[in-house]
Amino acid sequence: CLWYIRKAAGKAADSLDKFKCQIKVCSPCLTYRAFSRSHSVFTVTLHVKETKESRDEELLRIGKLNLVDLAGSGNIGRSGAVEKRAREAGAINQSLLTLGRVITALVDCNQHIPNRESKLTRLLQDSLGGRTKTSIIATISPSNLCLDETLSTLDYAHRAKNI
Repeated sequence: CLWYIRKAAGKAADSLDKFKCQIKVCSPCLTYRAFSRSHSVFTVTLHVKETKESRDEELLRIGKLNLVDLAGSGNIGRSGAVEKRAREAGAINQSLLTLGRVITALVDCNQHIPNRESKLTRLLQDSLGGRTKTSIIATISPSNLCLDETLSTLDYAHRAKNI
């Protein structure tokens, strides 16, 4: 059993190293020195088999941990982003808006949850609501230049805590 855990941990470390190599960082404006232009989702899934010898049956438990780093919602006009970067920023903003709609729908206990409207919300579908536990770390800026983004982040966190 210990050998299996060591081998699995080694594979996870290799995956994390490959993941780190693919992170893109850019400086789209003077406001941000290092600005990630993508969301990052790192998922660890754990399968545990328990055998009940008395009843000769197996019980499979599955646990999932999603570590998610959401890209900042950049103001395209203020950042000076053009062409490809402007499209990327637009796609990021669209996925953040969809996540906001999903959070609102979950808080309001709506019948329809718009999980399928973006890749991000599809990936996080089983991590939001239900029997899951979710922790959010909201990072904000003390700068007046980022006031809109700070208020938006705090609003997200406030709504999400009610899921």
